[in-house]
Amino acid sequence: MDASSLPAASHDLSMIGLFLQADIIVKMVMLSLVGASVWSWAIIIDKAMKMRRVVTLADDFEERFWSGGSLEDLFERIGNRPLDPMSAVFVAAMREWRRSSGRNTAGDVTMRVRLAQRLERVMHITVTREMEGLEKRVGFLASTGSVAPFIGLFGTVWGIMNSFAAIGASKDTSLATVAPGIAEALFATAIGLVAAIPAVLAYNKISSDMDRFAQRLENFAGEFGAILSRQLDERG
Repeated sequence: MDASSLPAASHDLSMIGLFLQADIIVKMVMLSLVGASVWSWAIIIDKAMKMRRVVTLADDFEERFWSGGSLEDLFERIGNRPLDPMSAVFVAAMREWRRSSGRNTAGDVTMRVRLAQRLERVMHITVTREMEGLEKRVGFLASTGSVAPFIGLFGTVWGIMNSFAAIGASKDTSLATVAPGIAEALFATAIGLVAAIPAVLAYNKISSDMDRFAQRLENFAGEFGAILSRQLDERG
């Protein structure tokens, strides 16, 4: 029989086909990268929505805070369930203020200084705690961005090694024989880049937004602390 009459080997070069034809190790690499990409996008969407929400709530709170109304009335309206980090800073400071307001600090400079220090410490701790809550799981984006390309490269190297082993066994170096194995291997690197690039870009954007918001909270804590300090001085 003429060799030209033999049916040509069929290779599916679609994404699904490349996955199904890949070695088990390469498949595991691909699946891990796809899983990391899906989880990264879940974090990206969650943090984008959460940051938009806390910024909007902070804008609303600051508008009420600087409207000239009573701080006691604002504290009563917010209650013990602040909806955003800035309200949480305000509530924590007001709670400490109320807790110490019954003590005789009017004529005692030392007591007033200690109260001011406690208020500053309470607000700083609250800012730190609130920002830790916002930053939760963001580090996964950085890890994905830095590690995913190397995981994909490992899958590529492994796949190419298998391809060369198959070439050596068959002693056929034609493009039709080499191309499918190389394509499967390179597909792992492509998935690694698809997982890493959005993760890096999102991490930089989210980190920048959170840094600005953290600075905004620190500025508010400083301004509110100055207001309370003035009230302490007026008591004296």
